[in-house]
Amino acid sequence: MRPEESRIAIDVDGTQISAIYARPERPFATLVLAHGAGAGMEHPFLGGLAQALNDDGVATLRFNFPYREAGRKFPDRPPAAIAAWKAVMNEAAARSDGEPLWAAGKSFGGRMASMAVAEGMPAAGLVYLGYPLHPPGKPDKLRDEHLYGLTLPMLFLQGTRDTFATPELLEGVIARIGPSATIGWREGGDHSFARKGVKEGAGSVGASLAPEVSAFLRANS
Repeated sequence: MRPEESRIAIDVDGTQISAIYARPERPFATLVLAHGAGAGMEHPFLGGLAQALNDDGVATLRFNFPYREAGRKFPDRPPAAIAAWKAVMNEAAARSDGEPLWAAGKSFGGRMASMAVAEGMPAAGLVYLGYPLHPPGKPDKLRDEHLYGLTLPMLFLQGTRDTFATPELLEGVIARIGPSATIGWREGGDHSFARKGVKEGAGSVGASLAPEVSAFLRANS
């Protein structure tokens, strides 16, 4: 039976942000899930993924970054986003029963999670849903330096048509990170994992990633 989703508020340095928490009976892991730059925690992609993970025994906590909560379009700078990540992970830990706590995010949200871990935020591992390795059309501007100091398990899920990550470049980054990093390609997927010529709702697309995410969590928890 799918658990009910609870809406909660989390304090980030005096600012309240919204979050949605769902906890199945006896979860084997908790996954904290951040949105990308252009959409909030209520986006169907994140909702579909979270609910599919709940069905497989993973507790989820998805949240809005402060800029999204305030109705701004431009994403928070890293210090503010990292502060939000740390506050939300603390909330997840307080609600847990000792199970492993994982950090995951779509694009910007995943990158900020990795930067928070690089600054000392505890996490069992990281899951990237479309890592923004470089701006579209600018493969020379890589966002990878902080990744090489991370030794915890990392799963990169990426579409082969994602303009934010040239496949060859991402493969090279993962090879340099070493055996702690794993990549799962989605053939034909773009930055949102949508496939050309395939009509599929964002919720279904998100849910389709859950089996691989869940399997990675089980194997590394």
